[in-house]
Amino acid sequence: MGEKTVKLYFTSDVHGCFSPMSWAGRNQENMGLLHCAGQFHKDENTLILDGGDALQGSPFTAYCHDCEKSPLPVAHLMNLCGYDYVTLGNHDFNFGVSYLTRYIDGLQADCLCENLVRQDGTAAYPGKIRVMGNGIRIGIVGIVTDYINIWEKPEHLEGYQVTDPFTAARRALEALKGRVDLTVCIYHGGFERDLDTGRRLSSTTEDIGYRICQELDFDILLTGHQHMSVSGREVWGTFTVQPSENAREFHEITVSFGEKVKITSEKRMAAGAAPAELARAIESWNAPLQKWLDTPVGSLERPLLPDTRLNMASRGSEIAAFFNQVQLDFSGAQLSATSLANEISGIPQSVRRRDVLTTYPYQNTLKVLEITGAVLREALEHSAAYFALDRDGTLRISEAFLKPKVEHYNYDYFAGVTYTVDPARPVGSRVVTLMREGQPVRPDQVLTICVSDYRASGAGGYEMYAQCRVLREYDREMSDIIMEYFEAHKTIPPLGPPNYSVITGNLEAHSAD
Repeated sequence: MGEKTVKLYFTSDVHGCFSPMSWAGRNQENMGLLHCAGQFHKDENTLILDGGDALQGSPFTAYCHDCEKSPLPVAHLMNLCGYDYVTLGNHDFNFGVSYLTRYIDGLQADCLCENLVRQDGTAAYPGKIRVMGNGIRIGIVGIVTDYINIWEKPEHLEGYQVTDPFTAARRALEALKGRVDLTVCIYHGGFERDLDTGRRLSSTTEDIGYRICQELDFDILLTGHQHMSVSGREVWGTFTVQPSENAREFHEITVSFGEKVKITSEKRMAAGAAPAELARAIESWNAPLQKWLDTPVGSLERPLLPDTRLNMASRGSEIAAFFNQVQLDFSGAQLSATSLANEISGIPQSVRRRDVLTTYPYQNTLKVLEITGAVLREALEHSAAYFALDRDGTLRISEAFLKPKVEHYNYDYFAGVTYTVDPARPVGSRVVTLMREGQPVRPDQVLTICVSDYRASGAGGYEMYAQCRVLREYDREMSDIIMEYFEAHKTIPPLGPPNYSVITGNLEAHSAD
């Protein structure tokens, strides 16, 4: 018998980016699922797979939720791309299980999520065995990060529980052994290690991809969630990949079955013509989407523009200061903390809905916590760990915020206090001054702070917040609160100077991110 071959196409973290226009409302190259799908060549020996996070994260998905009140446009477009199997990502739960279930029911693809468990203890979406046209049997399992339990509101998981993904993957693999020719795990999670050296890069228990490779023996592990591009490689005998976010790329994996099983892959960028039916479907949504995005919401006396990541963190960001101003006004808290997404476009002088959604893309709500001065200092110290110094004293971004995944969004900007950070001091003791209303903040001083629900959960290294008393919580999304702020204040004047300083000596910060 001659050699048999199967092919897998894999995407992840599409976040509703079906075309450049559906993401930012303006043309951008090298992104959009329609430019990936045009390169999918499907036959009876091919599978198209996705690693989750389809329902949230772009203006198009916000439009579907707010205006259509339905995830079915996303499901329809996924169907036109020809997907066979998808797993779920943490952001797919942002609008609740009912919304998610409607999406799954609208898919022609099978959903696989072994560790999403019903109240009776059974997997909601167990693994499958697929017999290809050439007789090759493929066992496919999906799992998702269990940090959903930390990040999501309990009501968004009503009737379900997200259990330990590693345990679920191991159990599913054991059930497949001896029954298939190839085992595939789709994991919405990533790696806590440097894949070249094995060096641990973080202490998180969330991203267990390396452990899966080391302790289990799946043939292929397809990962996502971290938004980092990992070209095909073997890790402890398991072949693994990860595509970057927003359908900028996909991986084409070829598995040849001869005397030995041979697995190779190619990373392909989003490019070229889209399938005609998919292009027509996306275009049918474009006019109402653009009209909705172009709705004026207010104005600024001058635009709020982004700078390099390092310059904004070290010298202050008017965008972050504005978000903090909105949070303080809305919540009535004494303090506020906010962050900026990894990619932001800034807010022009004449502000439309699209400008808010592309600069504050999170689906965050807000909470007001009761904290002490000691907790505040601990949170500030975590943000101050964002900085590092080269041997010549030049300021740069710490590797801890760049590897294994880029986490600019875990640097927080604070309002309601003034403070000074000295990156030359050891991590954990860099905040050299901390004042409120002209007085030093005492460790036992009780304060209120407004933060996102994500940050209030302790996510991003801010575990100090998780045990703090919640005084108030709001169901409104921050993007809606920002637009209401514009409506109430009409034209917003320039913001004041930064309320903090980072000591950089006589040397400039690197200008590159």
